[in-house]
Order: sequence, then structure tokens, then C-alpha cells
Amino acid sequence: MAEMVKVGMADLNICHAPDAITTLGLGSCVGVALYDKSKALAGLVHIMLPDSTQVRQNQNRAKFADTGIDMLIEVMEKNGAKRSMLTAKIAGGAQMFAFSGNSDMLRIGERNVLAVKKKLKQLGIRILSEDTGENFGRTVEFYPESGDFVIKSVGKPVKTI
Repeated sequence: MAEMVKVGMADLNICHAPDAITTLGLGSCVGVALYDKSKALAGLVHIMLPDSTQVRQNQNRAKFADTGIDMLIEVMEKNGAKRSMLTAKIAGGAQMFAFSGNSDMLRIGERNVLAVKKKLKQLGIRILSEDTGENFGRTVEFYPESGDFVIKSVGKPVKTI
């Protein structure tokens, strides 16, 4: 019987097929699914903030785009993944509230998406697909058996990327 591995906020985990992996409640946060198809191994990190250097309490590496993706890769490599084989799918980064003004601090979803894309580009990991931005939350499930990234949002049809 396949298991659904859960990833909390500012957390990460991995799974091998036939298991799948999920994280709930991506608002401005970004879910980054990394996948080594040759090993049927997937990892998922729930990114809350773009940059660990901008925050004093930054011990939780999984919380940040600049450190969480590195940490996930380390865990995946210890479990047989090859960095050169990794691809990514991302979701989240919504603007959950309407604010007047153009403060960078209020555009956290957009900043998270940009930081994730920058980090993946630095690492040479190709993003195969994404479902980011807009103004609604997402729950995601990644299935390493098929490579499907299923996105569920209240009041929206289920989307598979």
C-alpha cells in the first residue's frame, strides 16, 4: 500500500515510488518538488521566505529558498539521487492579500518564486513546469512513479503539471 508522506511548513522530506509526497496550505510559500526519474525518488521542500541572510532567526534551513533547496538535494543524494539527473516542478507564491502601495515586504509570494528560480538556475536544475502567483492557496502532491505534480485549490479544478 502506497503511503502519502507529509511535509510541514518550513520542512522537507523525500519519498520513493510508489509512495507520494504532499504539503498543505501553500499561500505565499513555494513548494519545490525535485525529482530523479531514474531512481523514482522525489523530494519536496516547503519554502516560506526567500533569503536566510535577511532574518536573524534563520536556523531552520528548510524555511528559506537559498538554503532549503540545498538541504533537500543533500538528503536526496544521501538516498541515491544524482544531482545531474534532478528536475524541478514548483507551485505556490501567491499574493494572498491586497495591499495598497508597492512594498517589497508585502510581495513575499513573488519574492519567494524569484528566489527559488534563481537558486535552481544557479544549481543547473531545470524547472519542467510551474503553477505560481495569482491570489489563491494550493495543496500539492508529487507522485514519483509518474512525475505528476497535482495541485488542488479551493473552488478551482484539480490541475496536474
